[in-house]
Amino acid sequence: MTNEAASEPNDLGRYFIERGNAGDVEGLVALYEPDAVLAFPPGSVATGHAEIRKVYEGFVAAAPTLLPGRQHPALVSGDLALTVSTLASGELAVEIARRQPDGSWLWAVDQPFLMSEQQT
Repeated sequence: MTNEAASEPNDLGRYFIERGNAGDVEGLVALYEPDAVLAFPPGSVATGHAEIRKVYEGFVAAAPTLLPGRQHPALVSGDLALTVSTLASGELAVEIARRQPDGSWLWAVDQPFLMSEQQT
């Protein structure tokens, strides 16, 4: 499967939905920097591609249907960007993306499930 590089920070969220629904573990891992940190499942942290791959192997095996949330405009400062989506559950997916030397974007930090203000 060919995985297009993210030319904008918010492309990462769209690619996550597409690749997750396709069961593409390697495509999901490719959205992250080699030493990225993923806080998933809630209460645990995966660091680096090998650990992130294990998380997504289990995630994809459960065959979830992913629905796009409401993507908020990325907040960009130089080579860093904060991306946020409000999920259908009201939870927030919050990530920090970094511009790569080739101009593409990858997630460095991913916190998929934060409570929204209405739930706290």
